[in-house]
Amino acid sequence: MRFIADLHIHSKYSRATSKDMSPESIWRWAQLKGISVIGTGDFTHPGWFKELNEKLKASGNGLFKLRKDFRTDGISDSCRADVFFMLTAEISCIYSKNGKTRKIHSILFVPDFISAAKINTALAKIGNLNADGRPILGLDAKELLKIVLNEAPEGMLVPAHAWTPHFSIFGAESGFDSFEECFEDLTPYIYAIETGLSSDPLMNWRFSALDKVTLISNSDAHSPSKIGREANIFDTEISYKAIMEAIKTRKGFVGTIEFFPEEGKYHYDGHRTCGISMSPKETIKHNYLCPVCGKKVTVGVMHRVEKLADRDEGFKPKGSPSFYSIIPLPEIIAEVLKVGANSKAVDKEYQNLLQKLGSEFKILTDVPLKDIESASSALMKEAISLMRKGDIHIAPGFDGEYGKIKIFEK
Repeated sequence: MRFIADLHIHSKYSRATSKDMSPESIWRWAQLKGISVIGTGDFTHPGWFKELNEKLKASGNGLFKLRKDFRTDGISDSCRADVFFMLTAEISCIYSKNGKTRKIHSILFVPDFISAAKINTALAKIGNLNADGRPILGLDAKELLKIVLNEAPEGMLVPAHAWTPHFSIFGAESGFDSFEECFEDLTPYIYAIETGLSSDPLMNWRFSALDKVTLISNSDAHSPSKIGREANIFDTEISYKAIMEAIKTRKGFVGTIEFFPEEGKYHYDGHRTCGISMSPKETIKHNYLCPVCGKKVTVGVMHRVEKLADRDEGFKPKGSPSFYSIIPLPEIIAEVLKVGANSKAVDKEYQNLLQKLGSEFKILTDVPLKDIESASSALMKEAISLMRKGDIHIAPGFDGEYGKIKIFEK
């Protein structure tokens, strides 16, 4: 069965996260987006762990469903579908290794609450799990992997947003140059990386060390409407075991749904305070310093990939899964209507399109263009057609600033 999964989000217990990130809201928005399997995020937080226990029930396949008494109305029949939850969490490891401070984020997947509880017990001895849904621990990433392997043998650890400058395995500021440098003898237990919003498979294929892992993509959503801005496509039975096996072997892993990476907030190099955005060549020309204030610039994902790459642009390893680049539907509607993406007019048209045509992913990737025109306008049809072709214009994101994407304007 072909389905879409977003396996990295956060709960209302994480810092800078919407209070609407509840199981009920996540369940509703997963249907609007067209997502069949959604991560819970934050199972390490005691408050969220308790709420998940109360509101979810095991579905017999290593995944969970929202209990019926917590489900809400207001979902159109065109979007209504089963939603399964997978127990997931993100851990921030900050530690010193090989003479350098490392800041590595990792996603954890487990099939049941018993496994999650065992991991939580082990981690609670190291740091405070109450402080944040994404706990910050003085723990070597290799030791975190060891805990997962010991306490949850069916669990999996995946390096999160692997190229982000400050908090990732390959980040320019505090990461490593290889899996082996980070995980040493446990490297064979790393089956995947999360590419993050600022990179896509085309960029990752340039680094041959990644040929042995699966490239997954997730939203890392902090609010309900951001769920599914990146996601994974599987063609397996819907179960925890089948999803893990597909990630390990790529059999049944169809590919990913991606941000245009230039829209990610760390794609280019730059210094946000001075409004300076630079390509890797410009950064090198300026000796990695901001041409306005002279301070060090933040080296972005494109530059970091270029540094580690051992292949030319455009290379695709044989048998690599496909990927599809999208613009979130509200952003497209906002440009068509020439209003802000968070305006009432955008929300009204968004709900109109979902009611007439189905979920957001279905509209962005599958619905015939003539049907989009019938449901909305010729301009909406043209906008989605151009997005599908990749015929768009982007001012790349840099130093924490999202890129600005336009369809009709340069």
